[in-house]
Amino acid sequence: MPATFKPTATGARLSDQVADALAAQIRDGQLGANSKLPTEAALVLRFAVSRTVVREALSRLKSLDLVESRQGSGVYVKEVGFSPLNFDVSSSVSRQAVIQMVEVRRALEAEVAALAAQRRKQTDIRRIRKALSQLDKAVQAGGDGVDEDVQYHRAIAEAARNPFLIRTLEYLGQFLQGATRVTRANEARRSDFARQVLNEHALIVQAIEDGDANAARLAATAHMDNAIARIGQADPAFWTQTGVKLATDLVAQKRLVQSK
Repeated sequence: MPATFKPTATGARLSDQVADALAAQIRDGQLGANSKLPTEAALVLRFAVSRTVVREALSRLKSLDLVESRQGSGVYVKEVGFSPLNFDVSSSVSRQAVIQMVEVRRALEAEVAALAAQRRKQTDIRRIRKALSQLDKAVQAGGDGVDEDVQYHRAIAEAARNPFLIRTLEYLGQFLQGATRVTRANEARRSDFARQVLNEHALIVQAIEDGDANAARLAATAHMDNAIARIGQADPAFWTQTGVKLATDLVAQKRLVQSK
């Protein structure tokens, strides 16, 4: 367990950041299978957050199938089981592999957007718009907005109120974030790409806010279709320069996944 906890400035919720910190320790073996997590009170002190934040973080770890509650005993790290999905993450830097991963996102996120339009509440709209604003600020500041992009799509997923979809997206996130980093880096190289993405995000949010499920589904599908088109328009130098640099993180991620 880290001696100190410093919340990031990406706009991610505290509970997500605490969950990510604990998940990282589970995946790198610091918290082994069947080991007991500290009590809620201990985690509150360790991370300097509220009990509500800790409970939300533990709930997310359970949804990721990393921990389980044992009645009257506490929360324990689960044994690593069979994983039905096994992607070669290191191949994410190739053009075709990134396109294939975006196709996976298209299939899921179109339905997530439609459900969000049907089930969203005003609190969801505020959360989605806040995430979109933080993404825009990150891009305007010269960043690629990867972390903010993940939070934006997560806010939409939460508005869909389908725990199975959310869990699927969270599982795939460990693979898809690498591809997202590649697509965002490509889009950050051209101002016209950045404007297109901004407009596409705005259309998705507006459809969700309007409660128009069909428009939300179409807007999310178009966003992913356009992302694929932008990948196809990337100049060859991108794949031999930036792509190689991004491969370092992706290969490290692959090793982490394979060690689980």
